Amino acid sequence: MKRISILIADDEEEIADLIAIHLEKEGYHVIKVSDGQEVLQVIQTQSIDLLILDIMMPKMDGYEVTRHIREQHNMPIIFLSAKTSDFDKVHGLVIGADDYMTKPFTPIELVARVNAHLRRFMKLNQPKEDNKLTLEFGGLVISPEQRTVKLYGENIELTPKEFDILYLLASHPKKVYSVENIFQQVWGEAYFEGRNTVMVHIRTLRKKLEEDRQKNKWIKTVWGVGYAFNG
Repeated sequence: MKRISILIADDEEEIADLIAIHLEKEGYHVIKVSDGQEVLQVIQTQSIDLLILDIMMPKMDGYEVTRHIREQHNMPIIFLSAKTSDFDKVHGLVIGADDYMTKPFTPIELVARVNAHLRRFMKLNQPKEDNKLTLEFGGLVISPEQRTVKLYGENIELTPKEFDILYLLASHPKKVYSVENIFQQVWGEAYFEGRNTVMVHIRTLRKKLEEDRQKNKWIKTVWGVGYAFNG
């Protein structure tokens, strides 16, 4: 069986080495680079299953790296950064990261998040005998096989997590999902400090579905409870 490969991108050598030690103990194959351009070079030439990415790096920062990666790849991306503001966290998630941890960090927690994201990613990419059905609601078409969304014939570009949230809600119209339940089902891990993460993804999802023109057209807020698909 192919070993899972994890790419660590951080220009602080001591941090990259610390992360590598803990991940290698888990049996992962680890590759380390120190700038953004190296990240793209490695991903173009090698099979990478998960990326741990710093934001402030030489040559190309983590945000720009993520934009390039998301044009072609869906592997989990975890930002690990000294930037601690809510703006930085939100921005990282909006452009396509799956998780955001701040420095200083606990290696045990980082490994737990890596394991959770990989379990979920591998499960999503396993071939299934019973294919999920394409969902259609008026002008909205959600195709799980191609992982595409069209709104009145126009393609809507969603991040992997945005797509998963939309498909989860749309698969059970009118059913109310709590923030905790959405986090557990989409991120595939126990709920901890995930409320803001879910709310950020819901907000950007609504914007891409043009709900600013008609509030709560597709995703309805059930105050004090959670969210439901208004299909």
